[in-house]
Amino acid sequence: MLPIAVDAMGGDNAPGAIVDGARQAAAQLDVPVVLVGRPEDLEGRRGDLDVLPASEVIGMADPGSSVRTRKDSSLVRAAEAVRDGKASAMVSAGNTGATMASALLRMGRVKGVARPAIATPIPVPGSTPTVMLDAGANAECQPPWLVQFAQMGAVFARERYGIAEPRVGLLSIGEESSKGNPLVKDTYALLTGPGALARAGARFVGNVEGRDIMTDDVDVVVTDGFTGNVALKTLEGGMRTLIRSVLDALGATPVADEAVGALMPLYATFDPDQTGGAMLLGVDGVCIISHGSSSATAIVNAVRVAKEMVEAEVVDRLRSAVAPA
Repeated sequence: MLPIAVDAMGGDNAPGAIVDGARQAAAQLDVPVVLVGRPEDLEGRRGDLDVLPASEVIGMADPGSSVRTRKDSSLVRAAEAVRDGKASAMVSAGNTGATMASALLRMGRVKGVARPAIATPIPVPGSTPTVMLDAGANAECQPPWLVQFAQMGAVFARERYGIAEPRVGLLSIGEESSKGNPLVKDTYALLTGPGALARAGARFVGNVEGRDIMTDDVDVVVTDGFTGNVALKTLEGGMRTLIRSVLDALGATPVADEAVGALMPLYATFDPDQTGGAMLLGVDGVCIISHGSSSATAIVNAVRVAKEMVEAEVVDRLRSAVAPA
């Protein structure tokens, strides 16, 4: 396998935690890794990992359009490495908008894809995660785009989680086909049409509500990027508050240690470091977006996902599943 390019300069904990995670990934996963960033900032940290030089950095608060002006940034160089056949995939915990822009501008779209979408795994205790997309790439959408999101999300769910026939749900304010705004209603009509998900090997199960995302009732949830991002952040905030409240309550009881020990596997299920990040589906290459506060563990898991998606040839499978524009 070609090396996986890791943006060493992206993220709240860069470059320290990012480089540590990249080194651990190379050792644990038996996969080549190349760091992308300022050589002077990586000297003494990188170990035996190669470095692809990039003199500029796009910060977390910079606009996504920065990729047009900072052409020697670590994000742009990582995307170019994939495009030019020097890397098999890219991983970044940096600026999400800039990561999407660099992948789109340098790798290009898969033929037939109208808009790329961010596919985020949502943990479901005791089951495989629910793949939700779009989680923020497209604030405003058209019904045919959501159909493509459904097709791409189904392929991703099958290749990453081994789901033979993914169940696809459309996020709405009610299960009835009459519920929802015009976007949802028009998308519902398209998804129930003949052959909408046939090439993706998936099954449309109708409208689902926000409460269904973290259940075993659906494998892929499709929505526009604005709604998806709000839902994602709401779930993250709610789970964080719940877990903190439970731990605070247990701290005042004599059985706290035993209870905390029993809850740790559940806590790990919801730990974002364990998910490996989200994949940008629809670009002509594997691009994994890890969360901004990624630890070394998160980077190891992001590299793991990138490796698995390259080996599964997921981009080629997306190309086959997506209906012509």
